[in-house]
Amino acid sequence: MPLDHYVSQVHLRQFYSPSLGGLMFAVRKSDGKVYHCNSKSVCRIEDVSSNSYLRKDRLIEEFLRFVEPKYNQSLNKIRANIFDQECILSIAGFVAYVMACSPAGIRILSDPLRASFESTSAILDRDGDLPSAPEILGGKSLTELLEDGTLSLTIDPKFPQALGIKSIIGWVSVFGNSRWEILRNEEADTPFFTSDFPVGLESSPDPRVLNRIVPLAPNLAIRICPDIHLSGQQPDLSFKTFEVRQRKLKRREVAEINRCIVRCAEDNVFYRDDLDWVVPFISKHRYYHVEGVTQRIPHGSGFLNVSTQRIISTKLA
Repeated sequence: MPLDHYVSQVHLRQFYSPSLGGLMFAVRKSDGKVYHCNSKSVCRIEDVSSNSYLRKDRLIEEFLRFVEPKYNQSLNKIRANIFDQECILSIAGFVAYVMACSPAGIRILSDPLRASFESTSAILDRDGDLPSAPEILGGKSLTELLEDGTLSLTIDPKFPQALGIKSIIGWVSVFGNSRWEILRNEEADTPFFTSDFPVGLESSPDPRVLNRIVPLAPNLAIRICPDIHLSGQQPDLSFKTFEVRQRKLKRREVAEINRCIVRCAEDNVFYRDDLDWVVPFISKHRYYHVEGVTQRIPHGSGFLNVSTQRIISTKLA
C-alpha cells in the first residue's frame, strides 16, 4: 500500500532550514520533543488517499494533479501579485485537501456525524421506538448508555473522509470566489511556522463565518475570508468573484498568526529557523487543537444540529 502524504511535500519543503541541509525543525505538541525531519518522513499515512466509500477509491489523486504540481509556481505568482485560475485552484485545493484528508480534518468532520447519531437516538428513545437495554446494563435507554459511557460510538474514519472528498470542489469554489488577504512577512527574525494541519481558524465579524489562516512559506501566508452567500451554490472554478488585498504584517501580527498555527496544529509544528524564542513559544501554545462542536437545539418534534469548529484547550485542569 502507498504511503500517502496528507500535507503536500511541496508545501513542507518551503520550510526546510538552510542550516540543516534538506531538513526542517519540528516540535511535537503531545510531548514537547524537538526533532529534525524532511518532507517525506512526516504527514503521511498508509493509503490515506484511498477510500472504498467512493465509486473510484483513488478519486482524490485525480484532483491533486491540479494542486501539488502547481504549488511552487503559484507561490511565485502570488509574490508577483498574479492571481490566475491555475494559481487560485492550486492554493484553494491545497487547503481543501488538508481539511478533507488529514487526521485532524477527519476527526473534525466526525463530530457532526456523531451528533446526528446522538440526536436520532434521543428522538427514538423519547418516542419509545427503541427497547431498553437488558437488566445486566441496568435497563437503561440508548441515550443513557451513551451519556454514561457504557456504550460508545465508533465512526469509520474513511466515511467522514469520503464526505470531505465529495465536498472538496464546493470548498474550492467557495474559497476561490471569496476575498483573500496576502500576508507578507518581512520580519526576518519571526518567520511563519507550518504544521500537520496548516489551516488555522480565526473568528470574523460575522459569527457564522470562520476565516482560514494558511501559511504558504516562512515569509508568506493567506487569510481566506469565506463568503457565506456562496455556500450551497453551484461550484464556479473560473473564480470570477475572487478578490484580493495585500498586507505587510507587523511583528505583533506575525506572532498572532504563529500562535494560531500552533494552536490549530494536530501534533507537529514545523519551522525553518532555530531561533531562541521558537520552542518556548510553541510550548506555551501547544495545549490546544481544533474540534468540531455541534449544538443541539430542540426544533418541532426533533432537533436542529448546528455544527461549527472551535480552537479548544486540551490541557487537563
